[in-house]
This record gives sequence, C-alpha cells and structure tokens, in this order.
Amino acid sequence: MADETDSVSGSIRRPSWDRPVVATVALELGGLAVSGLIALVGWPFGWLPDITLVGIVTGLIAIGPAAELYRGAGPPRRLPVVAALLALVTVRLLVAAVVNWAFPAQVDPGVGTLVSYLVALPIGVAVLAWFLARANVA
Repeated sequence: MADETDSVSGSIRRPSWDRPVVATVALELGGLAVSGLIALVGWPFGWLPDITLVGIVTGLIAIGPAAELYRGAGPPRRLPVVAALLALVTVRLLVAAVVNWAFPAQVDPGVGTLVSYLVALPIGVAVLAWFLARANVA
C-alpha cells in the first residue's frame, strides 16, 4: 500500500498496519486473551463464554487491518472483496470439516467452527491485500 499525502498539512500518512496478516493474527490472539480473561473471571460463578460469542468478539477485534485496507483502496474494490470472501468461506469450510473429522468429540461445542474461523480470517485478509495490491499496480 502506498503512502498517502495529507491534503491539509502536506505530511505523509503511513498505514498503521504495515503487515495486515501478521496484525490480524496478533489481534486474534489478543481477542482470545480477552475471552480467556472473561472466562477466568466468570468461571468461579459458573459462567463460561459461548464459543460463538468468542468467535464474534475475536473477529470484531481482528477486523481492523482488513477494514483499513478496504478504506484505503482505490475504486476497483469489488473483485478483491469477493475473492477475500470466497477464500474466507472456502478455508473455513475445509478447516471445519478437517477439525470435526479429526476431533469428533469437539463437534458439539463448536470448536471446529471457531478454529476454522480463526484460520480463515488471516487468509481472507491476505487475499484481500494481494488483490488490492494488484489492482493498485495495474
């Protein structure tokens, strides 16, 4: 992603996420840590967060690099978004199927769905970044 010049002050504004995939993984780990802390606080009271809630919270925390890539992109944004969503869905389904096949006891709690989502999100961001970089070069 190229540096952008601020029209008011003339200064160069750099993207806050130099490596969006690494930043997404780091934010996912941060989201899981937050969910873990919530679980530790709620555990003595008999409350544990639902796997779906953990996935949603983690995804919302980790979506920042993808949103910034999308916002900073030029006009041709439809193809990169469609490619990223297709990659996200494909990887999520494949990883969920493999995890559910490998660990059948974990199918009911939804661990395969959470793992597949956490694996698919950085891959979707990588596909988005790659297609946006290609669109900006062309």
